[in-house]
Amino acid sequence: MKMKRAILLLAMVLACVAVDAKPNVKWDRHSLIIDGHRVVPVMGEVHYSRIPADEWRQEVKKMKEGGVTMIATYVFWNHVEEEEGIFRWDGQRALRRFLEICKDEDLPVILRMGPFCHGEVRNGGIPDWMFEKGCRMRDRNPVFLSYVEKLYRQIFTQVQDLQWKDGGPVIAAQFDNEYRGRGEYLMDLKRIAQKIGFDLPFYTRTGWPELATPVPFGELIPLYGDYADGFWDRTLGETDGNYYKAFNFKAFRSSTAIATEQITYQTPPTQSPTSKEEYPYFTCELGGGMMQAYHRRPYVYPEDAYSMALVKLGSGSNLLGYYMYHGGTNPEGKTYLNENQRTKGTNYNDMPVKNYDFQAPLGEFGQKNAHYYMLRPLHLFMQDWGETLAEMEASFPAPQDIKKGDDSHLRWAVRSKGNSGFIFVNNYERLQNLSAKRNVQLEACGVKLPKLTIPSGCMAILPVNIDGIRYATAQLVAKRDGKIYLMQIPGISTTICMQNGKELKNVKARGVEKPVYGNLYLLSNAEAERLFLKPEPTVMIDLATIRKVKEAGPLRKIEMGAQRVAEEPSDENFEQAAVYQIKLPELPTDAKEPLMEFYYQGDCARLYANGELIADHFQYGRPFLYGLWRLPKGTKELELRILPLQKDAPVYLPKEADRTPGEGVERIEVHYITD
Repeated sequence: MKMKRAILLLAMVLACVAVDAKPNVKWDRHSLIIDGHRVVPVMGEVHYSRIPADEWRQEVKKMKEGGVTMIATYVFWNHVEEEEGIFRWDGQRALRRFLEICKDEDLPVILRMGPFCHGEVRNGGIPDWMFEKGCRMRDRNPVFLSYVEKLYRQIFTQVQDLQWKDGGPVIAAQFDNEYRGRGEYLMDLKRIAQKIGFDLPFYTRTGWPELATPVPFGELIPLYGDYADGFWDRTLGETDGNYYKAFNFKAFRSSTAIATEQITYQTPPTQSPTSKEEYPYFTCELGGGMMQAYHRRPYVYPEDAYSMALVKLGSGSNLLGYYMYHGGTNPEGKTYLNENQRTKGTNYNDMPVKNYDFQAPLGEFGQKNAHYYMLRPLHLFMQDWGETLAEMEASFPAPQDIKKGDDSHLRWAVRSKGNSGFIFVNNYERLQNLSAKRNVQLEACGVKLPKLTIPSGCMAILPVNIDGIRYATAQLVAKRDGKIYLMQIPGISTTICMQNGKELKNVKARGVEKPVYGNLYLLSNAEAERLFLKPEPTVMIDLATIRKVKEAGPLRKIEMGAQRVAEEPSDENFEQAAVYQIKLPELPTDAKEPLMEFYYQGDCARLYANGELIADHFQYGRPFLYGLWRLPKGTKELELRILPLQKDAPVYLPKEADRTPGEGVERIEVHYITD
């Protein structure tokens, strides 16, 4: 009996090991190596505490379907310990439950643990009560570090048994964020975490700004980023700043545009120092979109995100991390939890109280935006050819310092190893109408492509000596079940030249049913963007009933705040707003995911249910949204308050915004899906 019991116990242990054991993770100067295979992950940032917990599973699934293979999330200190000594891990703050969902979906997680996060949160995430302790923040002093240790111990209660070594999803941790001081502080944070029990395959930090003193090599992998535009700039002009550099292929990894309200950058070196310490090139903040501050409200395009991602990949990056990939909503707290100029820390910008949509591929309410689909073919390519791409070195036949709007060069780069490679082409720059480039001769690995005309706005990755293809003027998308899928490049005739000498010219897309040659399938853009996805459900639209019940009062005086930019309106200012009463339409019983879209004129707006603020919006050209499934049950009416736009307000508005002074509501639509 004892022998049988022992055998049964051993079988149970082996079964647990088989189910939960995680493959070994290493890294070198090229990439992550998981279970002996090189990988090029797609990392999507989502803030679990900015999404209701009952939506986590479906939203994580959407991220995975979008091609995300790794998740990053902040643990905001003031979201979990807004009151000293009272830690909250309930509801949408339940980190452990979120991690368990990521485990179920086989998605590794990088925890960005602070203590400082930023993330456009009040004080960058540091609780208000910490400012009463009389110690320097983000410093090696024992008082501050003692509170950090308490925070990390609490985080560990959520992570215990969910670390990678235990079969869990937590593969890495980031310490602090955008830190510019001495590396010893970051090492203190790592030692505290490891003392508590964190034991992870690797650890990270943001690669900007440059540290005053370095950390020892190998302790913290620096991760980089870039954005197409930034709410944080102090200026009110179109395309101000160095954002154009994100659309140039270059060896220099860091950005001279991120967080320019608080960081002064050195001039980038003429030669990149990226090989100095042999770190892999990873990103954690590649702009999947952009938020709006009150004083500056960028409108970003799907092409912005796609172009930057393609450029980073072509420049040598082997981990594309999007910030944000999924937008969110600031949770309820004892006070408002948004960044604003009046707080004691991280007070550079006035942000919306609730809204953190970020114009991300997946928006605040999980809505799939155009770049969710546009980015998918790139993500599928990274999954299926990542191991091939990972060891390929980047080379730069085009200049790396092309100036803003300079139309005299085609932006292109090559990644290659031996006689195989990929040609990366980017004839796009945000808000610059680059012309078509004619008679272009692209070459890689000794293979010359036929002369091409590269259309305006063209972005493409062309294979050379890959999987039997000598070259193709189409983009590889996926390799599944022995089939290879390529995507047509709009404006470029498709030629596929095989290594066996077969040449196919002027090939037309035939979809997923009929190959163009052997196991090769050529797809249109639309087919590639939805490859392997189920058909989308039907979307219906109803109109809400609107009634104006109060005219706007006297215009407020727009003050310049502590950071010398325009201050957002206060609660008191909204007492003088125009007020509209909204009667919700009677939707069919089978209506799902009803999303309300407000098309309004004005400066900014707030939405109330039963007298409680539930959403807000700075007008910038896209509609104000609200997911009606989040309303208290039985809600029949809502109140919309709009402050008029003032003439010559010290605010940057994009060309898509309604710049007409005053306020008004054009219409309110409710979109929903039916089976």
